[in-house]
Amino acid sequence: MTFPRNIEASLPKGVADFLPEKAAKIGSIQERILKVFELWGFRRIITPLLEFQDVMALAIGDDLKERIFRFDDRQTGKLLVIPPDITPQIARIVATRMTGYPLPHRLYYSGRVLRHAELQSGRSREIFQAGVELIGLDSPEADAEMTAIAVEVLKSLGFSDFKIAIGQVEFFRGIMDSADFSPASRALLRNAIGKKDVSALRELLENEPVADAVKEELLALPRLFGGPEVLAEADRRVTNDRSRKALDNISQVLDVLDIYGVSDFLTIDLGEIRGLDYYTGVTLEGFVGGIGEPVCSGGRYDNLTAHYGFPSPATGFAFNIMALLAALEKRSVVGTGKTGDFLVFNAKEDRREALEIARRLRKKGFTVARDIIRRALDDSLEYARKTNILHVIVIGAADCADDHVYVVRVADKKGITVAKSDLCKKDFPLSFGPLQGD
Repeated sequence: MTFPRNIEASLPKGVADFLPEKAAKIGSIQERILKVFELWGFRRIITPLLEFQDVMALAIGDDLKERIFRFDDRQTGKLLVIPPDITPQIARIVATRMTGYPLPHRLYYSGRVLRHAELQSGRSREIFQAGVELIGLDSPEADAEMTAIAVEVLKSLGFSDFKIAIGQVEFFRGIMDSADFSPASRALLRNAIGKKDVSALRELLENEPVADAVKEELLALPRLFGGPEVLAEADRRVTNDRSRKALDNISQVLDVLDIYGVSDFLTIDLGEIRGLDYYTGVTLEGFVGGIGEPVCSGGRYDNLTAHYGFPSPATGFAFNIMALLAALEKRSVVGTGKTGDFLVFNAKEDRREALEIARRLRKKGFTVARDIIRRALDDSLEYARKTNILHVIVIGAADCADDHVYVVRVADKKGITVAKSDLCKKDFPLSFGPLQGD
């Protein structure tokens, strides 16, 4: 039988394979995130990979509807979708499957979603998310908790040069509703403000038959960015009650965050109107130096669960794990992932002892791989180095007593003899001395 060589095994645009080294880094980041979520009392929930399109369409905004992967279900004849976001799935589950559970729901998740992306953009269509949803609480403290968790996660990952930008979509809605803009004008104004394009905004407002005070309020939006002084500046500019109420809400959230001791990591951005058709109050986005996209985002979405017949206030946010990985790799602070403890090299013909030692070590909590291939010890050491295994246990080494094994530290190939009875102790010492260069 002959086999073809050099098969062209390309992938669809916008997805990727992750080999063990990068997969380990992704896993390490994910584990740290989920650990913080659990420390804050959130419980894991796992959502399905497929949903019916008509069910998901109830809770997905128009922007995401255009980016859904959909296909026919042969069994039912209905359209299926791969969810472009996990939060609508959480809303469905809470509204239809968890009505007997006490409120509030503190839920966390991790998973991948798919979204269509412009091929020219070079952006991934596969997004790794890890997020929390706090459902059943309408209070500034609930909103503050989301931001505090985001700060704690970023600090746990080793970041120090980051900011969480806090917005409030009701501030913008109050200004827009105080004037009679046409739907077309609203769309153009939203686009200009979203891009913080003051010149385009000014040009659009020149021909709008609205009060000069409203124009000035809108023109100020892209510049209402910074520290707590932004709230005072905004309060001086707006006159409508809806916007003032939004400012009061942010102020209450900031008071709680001050108690958490995270104020140094915060900025206020009243010109942030991302997700205007989705969010209902405070929003948050996390940014780290050197990365042009948010590493986390979210906010209050009080209308979502109502689409499934269960009205409830809610807030939440999610991390983009690949954006976090990119930021950490720029800083060279992300490790190579998990290391293996031992590779067992058997110099004897009988494999029983090697298998028994490996079994006993695993029972004590060590990670152990068996080097089944018959090869030279140097080759096995090189294999261990490339696969991030710390030690090689040599069974049947020359000049080694029957009740001892020879343990080699892969990093510098320094070895010591260890009694088999000591080897399987959880805290046994390996006294190699310092690494070369230590």
